[in-house]
Amino acid sequence: MTAQTTNTTTIWPTLSYANARGAIAFLVEAFGFIETAVYGEGERVDHAQLDWPGGGGIMLGSQRPDSAVGDLPTGVGSVYIVVPDPDALYRRAADAGATIVKGLTDEDYGSRGFTCRDPEGVYWSFGTYAGEPPRTQ
Repeated sequence: MTAQTTNTTTIWPTLSYANARGAIAFLVEAFGFIETAVYGEGERVDHAQLDWPGGGGIMLGSQRPDSAVGDLPTGVGSVYIVVPDPDALYRRAADAGATIVKGLTDEDYGSRGFTCRDPEGVYWSFGTYAGEPPRTQ
């Protein structure tokens, strides 16, 4: 008898923004993230969690010198998200003002997707490619 083990790893990309509250509003409108938690005072965001409707999400906040990643410049990063309908999301992102850097493309490995940038410069790629299946031992 072989025991099956299910490993669940949750990965949360973390980003910092000069205008974190503006970034939250954009990410919700342009891509469809769900604003789950936002902590901070005034314009400062100490921590925000935006959930992705298909699972997982991102965490973000205002750039702060006391942060463990405080020396990273804002607007740095690249995130890939699997989506069932990249065409609809492409239109939504473009309508919300995302800068399209690679239009809708059918890739030779079977994915369809696009890449854009948010107002602070973070790259966001969306496509149907969900990765290769886990290897069995």
